[in-house]
Amino acid sequence: MPTLGPRAYALRLAEGKAAAVAARRPDAWILAGDQLALLPAEGPDAPLRLLHKPADADAAVAQLMSLAGRTHELVSAVVLRGPAGELHRHVDVHRMTMREFSREEATRYVEAFAPLDSVGAYHVEDAGIRLFARIEGEDATAIEGLPLLGTLEMLRAAGQLPPIR
Repeated sequence: MPTLGPRAYALRLAEGKAAAVAARRPDAWILAGDQLALLPAEGPDAPLRLLHKPADADAAVAQLMSLAGRTHELVSAVVLRGPAGELHRHVDVHRMTMREFSREEATRYVEAFAPLDSVGAYHVEDAGIRLFARIEGEDATAIEGLPLLGTLEMLRAAGQLPPIR
């Protein structure tokens, strides 16, 4: 990621997923996406820390505690690949600020909702939204993994979205 930057890296991951599916379905339109969560490291010149999906409940709690009271970026990239190999790309970035919370609260959340499938170890579509103080961005659907407004724009641009009837 350091040589690409977060947006380009997220796009590269999404493009790789689309290419893998295209190898099996070369005549299909393919929609693929990926997300990165980036937390500024401690110190003024420290690099961003890339958060991964937690391996287990302990890792999820640790990840939540590293986010408590801090702002991180959630980068959502989506790619539409056509049968001729043409690519349409969209990236959405949200600034996600969590409120301060206790390890006990983080543990209860992880036990109740098992957010092990998400970078950052939270879901805004469940009680995880209660961990936040502020969310800034353009398309809230991107937070759940698929920026619908950008996806619709790509489908329109590719002539793959029929008009509303």
